[in-house]
Amino acid sequence: MTDALDPVRLTVDLVRCPTVTPEEGGALVLLEQVLSAAGFDCRRVDRGGTPNLFARWGPRGHPRSFGFNGHTDVVPVGDRAAWTVDPFGGTIRDGQVWGRGACDMKSGVAAFVAAAVDFVRETPPDGAVIVTVTGDEEGASDHGTIAILDWMRQQGETMAACIVGEPTCPERMGEMIKIGRRGAMTARFVATGVQGHSAYPHRARNPLHALVRLLDRLAGHELDRGTEHFDPSTLAITTIDTGNPAHNVIPAAARATVNIRFSDAHSGASLSDWLRAEAARVQDETGVVLDVDIHISGESFLTPPGGLSELVAAAVERETGIRPVLSTSGGTSDARFMRALCPVVEFGLVGQTMHQVDERADVEQIRTLKRVYRRVLADWFA
Repeated sequence: MTDALDPVRLTVDLVRCPTVTPEEGGALVLLEQVLSAAGFDCRRVDRGGTPNLFARWGPRGHPRSFGFNGHTDVVPVGDRAAWTVDPFGGTIRDGQVWGRGACDMKSGVAAFVAAAVDFVRETPPDGAVIVTVTGDEEGASDHGTIAILDWMRQQGETMAACIVGEPTCPERMGEMIKIGRRGAMTARFVATGVQGHSAYPHRARNPLHALVRLLDRLAGHELDRGTEHFDPSTLAITTIDTGNPAHNVIPAAARATVNIRFSDAHSGASLSDWLRAEAARVQDETGVVLDVDIHISGESFLTPPGGLSELVAAAVERETGIRPVLSTSGGTSDARFMRALCPVVEFGLVGQTMHQVDERADVEQIRTLKRVYRRVLADWFA
């Protein structure tokens, strides 16, 4: 029998690849080598300057195919002087792997790659095991997992179910599985009035008054009270800008941005219509022109509790002793793209140090995560 693939060693090797979005940094090259050696058919699916990797063990288009999805790109290190270790050193200290991406989510990628490799070597299944890894999850995500899915459709590749290996546990390993995510959208408002002297406001048209009126209505509106699987939707004002250095000048224009995280009670389109209607209403009331630009990062989605979530929850409980709760909390992930292909859930490490200085992942948690993924594969193909 071949030696088991060590997910901790692979995590260290991946952390040592400098992969700040969209740099490949050698991470996908390394993964391709590891997977190819285990008999996976590996294809680079780069698009728009974004590095992506697709790997499949077993026949293409097999109805019994199980997949994993993750990313190797990372956010910038920030103040390097504030780190106590080399951000790309992959240091093991105090039972943890330290470095940018150790938690989010090179450890998750290492765990599912190690689980997949060991599984197909030890118990070759009747079906296919698929690994998809992108280098553009922390960025715009326009040419990352979306590009992989576009390529899969063109090539006749399928996936019956998928785990995204993002960190999902708030404090204890095994306590949470994500079965959906809220939708996310950003609206940018530009209010254009007439500049003037603040002592003669009747000769001006103050864009700030109109903008503040609009923002007050938006912030004071109850979007919903939550649904069966989602907390209430939220709207946050994230910036108000005028660029006006003078205290006695009414500016000609002002800008503001709001971010909405929404439940399955809404769609991006329905919320866009509401935002534009409110802006038009204030424009009619004030005479200030209000332009709206909206970007929808992702719609809300839900994988209803059932076969996939139960399979993963049972594996988590067997390996950790904890029965995980099913949650839709948190921000966006590439699960929002994978759900267009197949049922998807997310499960990974405790995510307390994501994006922080001295980011790190617990060595034993990484090994446990591999065992969970390995058990999921065994139970799926049993």
